[in-house]
Amino acid sequence: MDRNTIIAIILSVIVITVGMTVQTVFFPMENTMVTTTETEETIEVESVTDIITQPVVSKNQVTDTSPFVVETDAMSVTFDPYGASVSSIKMKKHLDASKEPVEILLKDSTKGNAFLMYQSNDTSKPITEAFSHSIEERGDLILVNFSQVFEQNGREYEIVKKYALAKSEEYLFQIAITLNSLDGNALPFTVYTLGVEPQVGPEFESLNGNYDYRRMYYKLSDKNSKKNVSFKNGVATVNDSISWAALAGKYFTIIGIPTSGVDYTVKFTQSTAEKQQNSFYLTRNGVNSSSVTDVYSFYCGPKLTKYLNMYDIANDNTFDITNLHLAKVMDSSTWLGWLETILKWVLTLIYRFIPNYGVAIIILTLLIKLMLQPISKKGMESTAKMSALNPKLEELKTKYADDPNALNAAMAKLYKEEGINPMGSCLPMFIQFPVFIALYGLLNNHFELRGAMFIPGWIPDLSIPDTVFTLGFNLPLIGNQIHLLPIIYTVSMIFSMKITQTGTTDASQAGMMKFMTYGMPLIFFFMLYNAPSGLLVYWTVTNAISIIQQVYVNSKKKKQFEEEIKAKEESKNLKFKSKKRK
Repeated sequence: MDRNTIIAIILSVIVITVGMTVQTVFFPMENTMVTTTETEETIEVESVTDIITQPVVSKNQVTDTSPFVVETDAMSVTFDPYGASVSSIKMKKHLDASKEPVEILLKDSTKGNAFLMYQSNDTSKPITEAFSHSIEERGDLILVNFSQVFEQNGREYEIVKKYALAKSEEYLFQIAITLNSLDGNALPFTVYTLGVEPQVGPEFESLNGNYDYRRMYYKLSDKNSKKNVSFKNGVATVNDSISWAALAGKYFTIIGIPTSGVDYTVKFTQSTAEKQQNSFYLTRNGVNSSSVTDVYSFYCGPKLTKYLNMYDIANDNTFDITNLHLAKVMDSSTWLGWLETILKWVLTLIYRFIPNYGVAIIILTLLIKLMLQPISKKGMESTAKMSALNPKLEELKTKYADDPNALNAAMAKLYKEEGINPMGSCLPMFIQFPVFIALYGLLNNHFELRGAMFIPGWIPDLSIPDTVFTLGFNLPLIGNQIHLLPIIYTVSMIFSMKITQTGTTDASQAGMMKFMTYGMPLIFFFMLYNAPSGLLVYWTVTNAISIIQQVYVNSKKKKQFEEEIKAKEESKNLKFKSKKRK
């Protein structure tokens, strides 16, 4: 393999890697902070916090230990009296691949329920005793009350856990934890922990980076942006004051918001032994009185701004919560977030008139190509003009077959004389790169593409790969599922490369051009094999339009450029002959 080919491979891999990861690696999204001033006022009716922190005292023996379900407009929540915990949270208005409500809490045999308590910062021994419970409705809320009395070192204390769920379509609920010492002395412990253990759903077979993932974030109280959690040996601990901690998938998230102004330590865990599993724990420090009550808020639902932003303005939600800025959990880039927002608005507008997101993506692609036509036209004409120079290039290759340096010099001179920039066809690609990245972010993460059918029987869901056949065995690098769109995309990319490079190859670039034509599409094939169908529809249609445009420009302009080159050559010869006669 020659030196230029090796350089081409290295540079291409770098470019591809940067292009595929810039969406999720660089510049976390910044949202505008809305600052409000807290004012004191007298409220005659009970506030939500007052309601869920009222003590519930029950020392009766627990006889009913069966799990039970509470329904709201948004969720179906299964409560378990053992540990006063939650074993299931289903999204009633969001379905999975089997057309069942999405399960947010994914558990295996090694994990307990969500919202179990620990009587220290040791998260290996949860409190799993049965709690007595009751259910009541209070205005716009459904209250689920749990209580139990415990004894430690001869001291009795009571744990009361009260869940408050909004009846309306909200995905945030609150948990009030009250600890009461029954002898009036200080509680027999100074630390307790509340855990969020199960993995966030929906169910997955494997995680493949940008196309499906589980990530953990937190937002510091004094910062305006979220931070990614960095693990060491599967554990990360944050001792700073946080606004919230989050476990996020591609479309759904669990966000824990601890009591403001209280000292917490947050521990994040991640295991990748068999299937990635994530958890986080909120450890409440400084419990040194006879009674303490803490109120936690948890958002368990879709990563949609219309729901996440409800908790920035008190009047928009049942709990009168403000300034949580939960939308920061969403993945987007600051420097192109504005462009992604515009493209999303256009895509949604098209969908209103043509309710098929596959067709809407194609129309959006056509509009973008039309908007960028003045830029791409110059690059295509540059390609056509270089194609018209082919006969002269072949003459130079024959003349300087044994002297590559002289050939390169002669070709550079020819390009200069004809006013051609060999990189002219590449420049429009760099100019269009921001649009490419913004669309990548949009079509890879757009929530409305979940379950959106394009072509029945082939592309039933634009948010996942199109599977046309499943083998009984695994193929190297791609597994046992056969996807058709990546194949079509790769073929279109090869053909697009071939017609774009016609007439541009000199001796020193032959290896590089060959790799760009065949090697790079092959790399993209494996990288995009499990990409969402919507993303591949856009790129395939883009390639198809580019091919049609280039073929048209070549057929229309090539002959014109050949005649211009011929006329220039004849004029040059006449001047030479005239000068020779003198």
